[in-house]
Amino acid sequence: MISTVTVTTVSTITTIAGLGMAAALSIAAIVTLIAFLTTKELVSVRADGYSERIGRFLSVGITPLLMVFVAVVILAITEVVMV
Repeated sequence: MISTVTVTTVSTITTIAGLGMAAALSIAAIVTLIAFLTTKELVSVRADGYSERIGRFLSVGITPLLMVFVAVVILAITEVVMV
C-alpha cells in the first residue's frame, strides 16, 4: 500500500513539475523572440555595417524561436480543442 502511494505521489509531482518547466521554457522562448524581433527592427533603421551584422546575427536566433512559437501555439490550440 505504501509503495503504491509513493509511486503515485512521485508520478504526480513529476508530471506537475514537467508541465511547469514546459510553461516556463515556452514563456522564456517567446520573451526572447520578442526581444530579438524588437532589436532587429531597431537595428534595421541604421545603415552601417555593424548594424547589418547584428541583424544577420539576430536572424539566426529568430528562425528557431519562430518554430518554437508556432509549436507552442499549435499545442495551446490543440489543448483547447481537445477539452
